[in-house]
Amino acid sequence: MATGRTHRTATRSRGIPEATVARLPLYLRALTALSERSVPTVSSEELAAAAGVNSAKLRKDFSYLGSYGTRGVGYDVEYLVYQISRELGLTQDWPVVIVGIGNLGAALANYGGFASRGFRVAALIDADPGMAGKPVAGIPVQHSDDLEKIIQDNGVSIGVIATPAGAAQPVCDRLVAAGVTSILNFAPTVLSVPEGVDVRKVDLSIELQILAFHEQRKAGEEAHSDGAGPAAATREGSDDSADQGPDGDVPAVMPA
Repeated sequence: MATGRTHRTATRSRGIPEATVARLPLYLRALTALSERSVPTVSSEELAAAAGVNSAKLRKDFSYLGSYGTRGVGYDVEYLVYQISRELGLTQDWPVVIVGIGNLGAALANYGGFASRGFRVAALIDADPGMAGKPVAGIPVQHSDDLEKIIQDNGVSIGVIATPAGAAQPVCDRLVAAGVTSILNFAPTVLSVPEGVDVRKVDLSIELQILAFHEQRKAGEEAHSDGAGPAAATREGSDDSADQGPDGDVPAVMPA
């Protein structure tokens, strides 16, 4: 059994590293913003800054796509939007189901960015009988008893889990058994899935804890620099490179 690792080999067979795949949505977001402002071309330095990466890494990432900028001109924005969208599979419509329509699930249902990015909320599902039939974001909530039929009727391959932690694994198991092969998990738990199923985990509390760590570190450095020399002394004996991935990135702290 796997726990949230990516098992599909489509991008790997094309020689695109997972780290590059993870950055493609960042480039697409920056490019979309440029396109909306009718910017025709962009340099690697400008696009890298907008995406939050360095330009050398961006050029390497784009080389995997077979896309090379023109010296003195840069990259064609519209072409890159199309190319990255195609690589990410966003040139087709992806029906998505959201399971668990509490506060978070309802917020996700009301998120307006799905449609513009190639995703369509096909159904909202909840275990509470009292929720059945109630519209959320204009979509009537359906009971979880009908989960399998809903998935099959809508041809769903992507499921979003926004349930409490205790319900997440049983829901995951039912989604997978019904044919869902990709899961976005907002529940505060690690899911076990069979080979061939992709899981991405979003844990807001973990991200906040990481920020708290950095805030504490910064406060300690400031206190040290005020009373006992350079703040850099607090890093004595540390080796940041030991925590970095092969591309120099600090690995994402997500148990997915």
